[in-house]
Amino acid sequence: MTKTKMDTDELAIEEGYAKKIGKSQDSDEDRGNWTNKAEFLLSMIGYAVGLGNVWRFPYLAFQNGGGAFLIPYLIMLCVAGLPIFFLEVSLGQFCSQGPLGAFRGVPIVKGLGFAMVVISVYVGIYYNVVITYTLFYLFSSFTADVPWRGCGNPWNTNECVDSHLTANVTCLTNITANSTGLFLENNLTDFASTILPNVSSAAGFNQSLVNTTCLDRVSPSENYWKNRVLGLTDGIHNLGSVRLELVLILMLAWAIIYLCLLKGVKSSGKAVYFTATFPYVVLTILLVRGLTLDGAFDGVVYFFKPRWELLKESKVWKDAATQIFYSLSASWGGLITLSSYNKFNNNCYRDSLIVVLTNSFTSIYAGVAVFSVIGFMANVLKTDISKVVADGPGLAFVVYPEALSQMPISPLWAVLFFLMLFTLGLDTMFATLETIVTSFTDVFPTTLRRHKALFTLAVCVVLFLLGIPLVTQGGFYYLHLMDSYAASYTLILCAIVEMLAISYIYGLDRFCDDIKLMTGKAPGLYWRITWSFVSPAVLLFIFIYSLANYKPLKLNDYAFPPWANAIGWLTVASSALLIPAVAIFQVASRDGSFFERLKSACKPERKWRPYLKQDRTGRYAPKTDIFFPPVDNRSDSPICDSKARLFYSPDSSMSSMTSAT
Repeated sequence: MTKTKMDTDELAIEEGYAKKIGKSQDSDEDRGNWTNKAEFLLSMIGYAVGLGNVWRFPYLAFQNGGGAFLIPYLIMLCVAGLPIFFLEVSLGQFCSQGPLGAFRGVPIVKGLGFAMVVISVYVGIYYNVVITYTLFYLFSSFTADVPWRGCGNPWNTNECVDSHLTANVTCLTNITANSTGLFLENNLTDFASTILPNVSSAAGFNQSLVNTTCLDRVSPSENYWKNRVLGLTDGIHNLGSVRLELVLILMLAWAIIYLCLLKGVKSSGKAVYFTATFPYVVLTILLVRGLTLDGAFDGVVYFFKPRWELLKESKVWKDAATQIFYSLSASWGGLITLSSYNKFNNNCYRDSLIVVLTNSFTSIYAGVAVFSVIGFMANVLKTDISKVVADGPGLAFVVYPEALSQMPISPLWAVLFFLMLFTLGLDTMFATLETIVTSFTDVFPTTLRRHKALFTLAVCVVLFLLGIPLVTQGGFYYLHLMDSYAASYTLILCAIVEMLAISYIYGLDRFCDDIKLMTGKAPGLYWRITWSFVSPAVLLFIFIYSLANYKPLKLNDYAFPPWANAIGWLTVASSALLIPAVAIFQVASRDGSFFERLKSACKPERKWRPYLKQDRTGRYAPKTDIFFPPVDNRSDSPICDSKARLFYSPDSSMSSMTSAT
């Protein structure tokens, strides 16, 4: 293998740093490790189980066949989710490096690491703004009554109608009288004096002034979300003013995350004992409470009711594969980062199964909890469940809060719900920020690792400043834009390239040998087939399907202008193009003809090996120089050349030794 100057310099830096801090390379104290197995598993579960499990999976299941959706979901779990998850966990554990160092085994695709870090930066910017929204609602819930109940607030519009007034309503009508308002077409006179305070009596209300055009009802919770929390403008072109309340809460969110990561995985590992387990406690409480509500059973039945005919549609299978892929947080770099702090001989196969199955169970469990409340809300509104259900922020900040407002002691349930969302978001942010920090401290250990706490603070400050535009009045449009583009197409592309590079460039046999070196057991036929063919094929199908069915971005009824979609595609390009760009650099920076350079760029670098010397056995066993002591040159001396030396591997026999001068 050709040893480049870059390899030599990196080795010197690593060894020099270990000596400088007074620690041997047989110790990983300089980099850090999980204190115990529980911290790693809870961190991985917290990272994989996020907001999408609560606000995305239930909607997809309902939309794509109910209980029948579980069939493609579980199949895609086996052929797409579990294989990429196990591959990344094994890769990170083997080399004990973040994404920037994890692909030294295949230098030509080192751009994957850079792409993952860029994606993590994008996610870190906007994901913490979502956490900011949950904190806003959490703080607002510490009142005698939740503020999004009722229409008598300054942020309510004329279209706002209380939930308890909509029972048995067929239409909302626009009214022109002394003031403009909304009436229920049924029993207009019963509510005239309530909604139009300038009308002295219901009996005297002139119904001839009513414009009977039906309008959509706007709930108090939707008014609260758009007008009180966001102060939403009329489009992405209008940023409006900065929402000072949200800026301060965003600063608080970053402060909490920084304190939890102050000592890296040593401190975040302690935080996850609460943040990774608390959501399950709250989900259970909400589920038990939800099942006691009127209409809850109808909601659960609606969630599981199978519609088998939908299984014939390719979109259902695409949605199943997409949900599995995104919910496991593959290709973000977080799985590689978290597993890099494992002990070398950790059973990563067992851990992968535990985390993946827990993630899927949580999605279904959350679906039951959510639909029990949605069934209750449909019962209150006397409408079909399909007209109540929503996904994403629409579920978390509009539908579910409105349902909570109809319950007795609603502030208590609101506090629990938004505290759950907050902790779910925190775990994802822990891994996202750790991915960014670890990637750079691994590449620059002499300058950054000694000052990791300060570097982490600098990253938090930079990401906080970059997030301020997202907490303006028009910031939610940019958040939606980043979420739809930055963390979508490139993730799938990274996963495809990653599996193909490991299978066909690095070598599937070699990778399986590396796993055997760690766990004592080589992966079986299932893993080999999925890594080399099935999983890349499934993800390629998703990628092509997504591109073929691409439509310009919309937010409810608002269509994003072409220039905004162009910005979205630029965020995709800013990460995706790093893969070919770094590949070109790797080839161009080597010596020889084009094919010699290409071949060299496909071979593992000298630094590709287990992090600790004690774990470098087999093909990674270090070659040791044996220097014989100087002797005189007498003819009877056993060694006449005092400069002779032998190279040997501790695992090799004496017959394999070769002499050199």
